[in-house]
Amino acid sequence: MGKDVVADLKKDYISKLLAKDMRADGRKLDEMRPLTIETDFIKSAEGSARVTLGNTQVIVGVKLILGEPFPDTPNSGVLTTNAELIPMASETFESGPPDRESIEVARVIDRGIREGHAVDMSKLVVEAGKEVWIMFVDVHVLDYDGNLFDAANIGANAALKTAVVPASRHGKGEDYPLPVLHQPISITAVKIDGKIMVDPTHDEERVADARLTAATIENGNLCAMQKGLDGAFTVEEVFKIVDLSRRLGAEARSKF
Repeated sequence: MGKDVVADLKKDYISKLLAKDMRADGRKLDEMRPLTIETDFIKSAEGSARVTLGNTQVIVGVKLILGEPFPDTPNSGVLTTNAELIPMASETFESGPPDRESIEVARVIDRGIREGHAVDMSKLVVEAGKEVWIMFVDVHVLDYDGNLFDAANIGANAALKTAVVPASRHGKGEDYPLPVLHQPISITAVKIDGKIMVDPTHDEERVADARLTAATIENGNLCAMQKGLDGAFTVEEVFKIVDLSRRLGAEARSKF
């Protein structure tokens, strides 16, 4: 998120707390905010979840329709991910077509699902090269207080886990559970004054020097990563964030 006047006023306060390894909300540097997950939230969707991470709240819906596969992947279903950042959720969001922030959120969520092989896309093929299930993952932000990447990622994984392929509705046999293979959970960390902290609030994002999102699957393997902001991380800091992603990702996964 862009730096602004408010960020400049709060920078000194956050820095003074960090010098004591403290945060404004009382958390440890490696501690996530309270996480709650409610599935089957949208009855008209094939799968859905509402996730609250601290004061950040998102809804993720999964819809499946029949369509043609891409020419270069005739034996695979199709994944499309979209994120809606509406002004109702934050004064920093603007109405209109998708901006850079919403595109980045969608791409990071998509990459985690795709590279983490969350869904067996080969089982979404009805007829190779002709007809497959197209899976839409839509993220809607209800309330924003930082770290959309992880809130949306967790919501996407929870929605996918409960999703059902609506085969009977289209005359393709009986409905069946979406073939979920893995739950690639992302954990985002920021760097402020040389200190690494996870699950940043909006104020912490405003003053952060660098951001790194790392997604891992159940066995701890790293499947996706996204670097943000202008600052840099050392190799040791990157390894530290990946280790945090493994530990905190397992904790989030246990809540599904």
